[in-house]
Amino acid sequence: MLRALFISLSESRSLRSVAERSSIGQKISGRFVAGNRVEDALRVARTLNDAGLSVSIDNLGENVTSAEEAIHSAQLYDELLSEISARGLNANVSLKLTHMGLDVDPKLAYSQVSALVAHAASMQPKNFVRVDMEGSAYTQRTLDLVHEVHSIPPNRGCVGAVIQSYMRRSEEDVAKLLDAGIRIRLCKGAYKEPAEIAFQTKSEVDTNYLQLMKTLLTSGVYHGLATHDEKIIREAKTFALANGISKDKFEFQMLYGIRRDLQQSLVREGWGMRVYVPFGTEWYPYLMRRLAERPANVSFVVRNLFRN
Repeated sequence: MLRALFISLSESRSLRSVAERSSIGQKISGRFVAGNRVEDALRVARTLNDAGLSVSIDNLGENVTSAEEAIHSAQLYDELLSEISARGLNANVSLKLTHMGLDVDPKLAYSQVSALVAHAASMQPKNFVRVDMEGSAYTQRTLDLVHEVHSIPPNRGCVGAVIQSYMRRSEEDVAKLLDAGIRIRLCKGAYKEPAEIAFQTKSEVDTNYLQLMKTLLTSGVYHGLATHDEKIIREAKTFALANGISKDKFEFQMLYGIRRDLQQSLVREGWGMRVYVPFGTEWYPYLMRRLAERPANVSFVVRNLFRN
């Protein structure tokens, strides 16, 4: 019920407008979003790096309606990659295809993502571009683009995909990505999808997550497990140790501002830990979808509103 509620809230333009203007909304965004500017994201990335955490930076936004917006978004990511290199940050970038113009011109989206991946591949050391997953209307197109860009020899290992464990098709998609040696971020999923294509109960989603997690960890490819669920994290650690999978062969991933105690605990134990750092003004749908993905996170949000 909570999951459906937060998904509905994420789609409400009126509530979004009120939330993004309100003082409490600004307090929330200040806690869970790095800021509005590239410089804000880079500053937060440095602070997290100094604490032993890797970073993935995401400029919030999706479904742009003009080529000009899409081009601007890509230019911003190009700047991010350059600054990450110049500042020696342990950080990569995450982007959405609809932010790159997929709804406007698929060829434009492909050319822009391809250019960004080429930029990442040319860096010393090489960097990485994660193509985020959106709703099911975009699943196949997203995976097709990742496969195509990754098939260019210099790009191998420099572009990856996201798989959502609530999608019934994910096992097959994982198999195809692994056949190509493509890195995966595994998450639960945060869009409203019908029962025909997506698991509807938490137990089903969690069961599929654990099954896919085991496939990823034994694949020999470096992947990211995106979760704040302590039970799943314990299962992953236990599985890795039992199967001789060293701590540097994969990483856990969490959201900026949520479960910082758990993030630091994993670092102290020697596990890889990457923090997803969003920035930009379009924080409302982002936050609502994260709460939909794991409604238990709402307690973290509420508690953190009253912390310094």
